[in-house]
Amino acid sequence: MQKKFALIGAAGYIAPRHMEAIKVCGHQLVSAYDKNDSVGIIDRYFPNADFFTEFERFDRHLEKLKRTGNPVDYIVVCSPNYLHDAHIRFGLRYGADVICEKPLVLNPWNIDGLQEIERETGHKVYTILQLRHLESFIALKERVSASPDGQVYDVDLTYLTARGKWYYASWKGDLSKSGGIATNIGIHFFDLLSWAFGPVQKALSTFIRMTGLLD
Repeated sequence: MQKKFALIGAAGYIAPRHMEAIKVCGHQLVSAYDKNDSVGIIDRYFPNADFFTEFERFDRHLEKLKRTGNPVDYIVVCSPNYLHDAHIRFGLRYGADVICEKPLVLNPWNIDGLQEIERETGHKVYTILQLRHLESFIALKERVSASPDGQVYDVDLTYLTARGKWYYASWKGDLSKSGGIATNIGIHFFDLLSWAFGPVQKALSTFIRMTGLLD
């Protein structure tokens, strides 16, 4: 059955990948929002999607769809990290399931609030952990799963990448908005370590709970 999607953060780097996934899976993007209007990429996938640069008008439009019997089924959140939990709450209270880019929250206590709203609304939030689908990591997990119980591994994980000057002028270079490199990038590696080697024993449990990886 074809599902209807709305997208928050349509002008960002990651949004086109979600648009492509929605189209490839045979679903429909009916509405999108971003305060920036450089969103011509939408025409490649869903030229008839309604677009808004003001959140209030986006909210009003989705409410109209719901009241006329055509609510969206999923709201996709691709906004900056510090806005994720607010946009997730909006989607759940609207009555949709939510797909959100990592991390779900920047502060650990906010994950409890999201779980409470999930229970209240009966809807769910899902995060994106795409590295789990890489063949090399799948092979690593299978290798670890086949090892003797209780075996301990000494893992040295190093991540190197280049960033231009733009990075430090954007929200990604602002600790209060991105959560820092451990939250913005490290979440993937912490996820892969716990996914491949088993539950966290100590030290990372608070961080991993904050990013939504324990649920």
